[in-house]
Amino acid sequence: MTSSRVLRLAVSAGDPSGVGPDVVVAAASENWNSELVFIGDGTMLAERADLLGLPLSLETYDPATPRSSGNGTLSLIHTPLVEIAKPGAAQVANAPVVVDVLRACAKGCMEDAFDAMVTAPVNKAVINDSGTPFSGHTEFLAELTGAEKVVMLLASGNLRVALATTHIPLRQVPDAINQDDLVSVLDVINADLKAKFGLSEPRIAVLGLNPHAGEGGHLGVEDMEVVAPAVETAQRSGVNAVGPVPADTAFNVNLREATDAYLAMYHDQGLPVLKYASFGAAVNITLGLPIIRTSVDHGTAFDIAATGKASAASFVEAVRVAERLAGQRL
Repeated sequence: MTSSRVLRLAVSAGDPSGVGPDVVVAAASENWNSELVFIGDGTMLAERADLLGLPLSLETYDPATPRSSGNGTLSLIHTPLVEIAKPGAAQVANAPVVVDVLRACAKGCMEDAFDAMVTAPVNKAVINDSGTPFSGHTEFLAELTGAEKVVMLLASGNLRVALATTHIPLRQVPDAINQDDLVSVLDVINADLKAKFGLSEPRIAVLGLNPHAGEGGHLGVEDMEVVAPAVETAQRSGVNAVGPVPADTAFNVNLREATDAYLAMYHDQGLPVLKYASFGAAVNITLGLPIIRTSVDHGTAFDIAATGKASAASFVEAVRVAERLAGQRL
């Protein structure tokens, strides 16, 4: 369904000392069909634009007058930092503001002030050092929105990789995987690929936890006792899933052509493949939320903040994906 209504996307610059402000400023120079509403410190963003030599005009957000952004212009909801941002420096004092901005973006989406939110990277260590427990955007937004089950999905074109577990130590992964959770994850992936991506019969390949998907139990029993039964249960409920598939061959050309999304058992099982194929241009999408949230595929990169070396490709693509997903809801 299409509509002439101008979409509104809430934008967070993430950690103000990282490359988040760089990519937001760069994205402002693109032409958009939606209004990008930057929630954050306007003075900080203007200073970063000056450092980078990029044009930027910040216009006070007017809820009554939607307008498309672009040509260096963003709408602004000013949210001041505690300290003046220093590019490349970890500033714990500003961490609570970073979290407040995320909260404002999400609540605005929940209240239908915004159609989606797009986030630049935060530094989890800095936020935790401030005394605020924070394991990532995905978990934070799940709790804030009351989502029963959320799934982290990274996508580049039609290559999509979802995660059964996210930011936990590798030694904890086998204990964190159970049949009921895997079924729930597959249900979320299936539902959102239909509702948000417009795929009528999404095909999902589930990666095995162990090498060779356990080799019939000789290389671990989890695939035989947990993953396979979860796939079978999901299949009975109408999910078009296959697996467990050995991870080392799952991304070959033939299976790629027959797969709309992969479900990896842990963070570094599936994401290295996707990031090798499209680093700097992939998008992080949180499935299972009652709102639309997209983000970049990279971190804060303190070492290149304000140097002009940061690519805005992933952030620009995150905005484009947010526009497409939000547009399908109209």
